[in-house]
Amino acid sequence: MFTPPWALLALAYHLASRLAYVLYIGLALGRQERTGYLTLRHGAEGGFRRFRRLGATLMYNDAASFVLLCVATWGTLSSALPRGAVLAVGTLLVIIGMSVKLWAAATLGGGPYYWRDFFVPSEWEGPCTAGPYRYLKNPMYTVGYLQTYGFALVTGSWPGLAAAVFDHAAILAFYRLVEKPHFEKYASGGRRETEQEGAGER
Repeated sequence: MFTPPWALLALAYHLASRLAYVLYIGLALGRQERTGYLTLRHGAEGGFRRFRRLGATLMYNDAASFVLLCVATWGTLSSALPRGAVLAVGTLLVIIGMSVKLWAAATLGGGPYYWRDFFVPSEWEGPCTAGPYRYLKNPMYTVGYLQTYGFALVTGSWPGLAAAVFDHAAILAFYRLVEKPHFEKYASGGRRETEQEGAGER
């Protein structure tokens, strides 16, 4: 099957964008966790602002590149199912995923959403139990990712569907390797040690 050059470019751009986003937040937060690098150089507030500014830019670019990929490869997904059924399922996934993600983000607030507890650990008060967190342990990275699969189905994009799987795996890897150990450290009483080093669950 012939793949137009712009589709390959869109795929490469999105994969690079996802890797830039996940690797940056993973490496930056990991280093902050171990050494308090940004806090020591810029202070707690200054370090957090610098991290949030670049992290938000990479996050928005990642989302935009995924939309671009799906649009550039529109109609490349062949399915034996009726198009109407695929469109309905995709739309439902988008609605559910976006609703849960926005609900979770509103529940957390801007600070925890951008991992502020890595910079100001004294503000961490334990895992969130409000909003969707009453029903799901990790709504942001689980149900909150359904819209990526849904949008790929709505646009009928097989590269978009493959990218949704890759994106989901990448963010879950970040959670397992960086975020989860951070909160497990807090849960086991590591907050005092972290505060002394100068170095919070989404």
